Amino acid sequence: MQNILQHFHKDERPFVERVIEWRKEVEDRYAPKLTAFLDPREQFIVQSIIGSRDEICAFSEGIFEEAERKRVFITPSYFIPSISDYDISVLQLTYPSKFVALKHPDVLGALLSLGIDWKHFGDIRIQEDIIQFACTKEIARYVKVNLEKVGKVSVRIDEVENLDHLLPPQEEWSEKYLTVSSMRLDAVLSSGLNISRQKAQSLIRGSKVKVNFALCEEPSSDLKMGDMISCRGFGRFKITGIEGRTKKGKIRLAISQIKRK
Repeated sequence: MQNILQHFHKDERPFVERVIEWRKEVEDRYAPKLTAFLDPREQFIVQSIIGSRDEICAFSEGIFEEAERKRVFITPSYFIPSISDYDISVLQLTYPSKFVALKHPDVLGALLSLGIDWKHFGDIRIQEDIIQFACTKEIARYVKVNLEKVGKVSVRIDEVENLDHLLPPQEEWSEKYLTVSSMRLDAVLSSGLNISRQKAQSLIRGSKVKVNFALCEEPSSDLKMGDMISCRGFGRFKITGIEGRTKKGKIRLAISQIKRK
């Protein structure tokens, strides 16, 4: 196990140990194991540990198109899950949007205020006065009975039965160009968020920053094309282009900032 653990951040090791236990459980019982919702980094860890073994496979499903949070099935090779096997419900909230526009954090806060662990919830989609979110079937009824308001706004809640009625991805991308002294994480974060280098380093060392959904606490970490950088409380952005250097030797970067509705 130590050989596996050394490849992961110390904060990820409890989850890695859990995945190893899941693998052993499937091997011993020769029966499928369904996880709660996992973020992209956790999904990567599962795939890394399960690997491409002939006798065990890992499948994932988040119901929504381009879903980020997904449930994972670790299964013997004989079992290929269907969508219904993942036990995911999609609940829809409607509300009078004439005077207020609910945002992702509002919905997330309302769901967590019910006392339910975040692992039971998948993606949240918002389009005008309609909100949809995925959840495990086991808590769907509880949410339907107890979620009456999001903030101060009364909501109506129904289950989406027809998957053709799911909301599409609702991401806003805004392109921006930066000049940075190097591809170090602190330099790119500072320029991307328009904060001081010192503030960027403080956020990184304070466990607020992830690169490709993995926690990164080293300001000097080098970034590359395609990397996704997220900072708690600030949002996230992706490096979409390295455009060469300025006359003074600085690096020109193109980034896309993502803002979820």
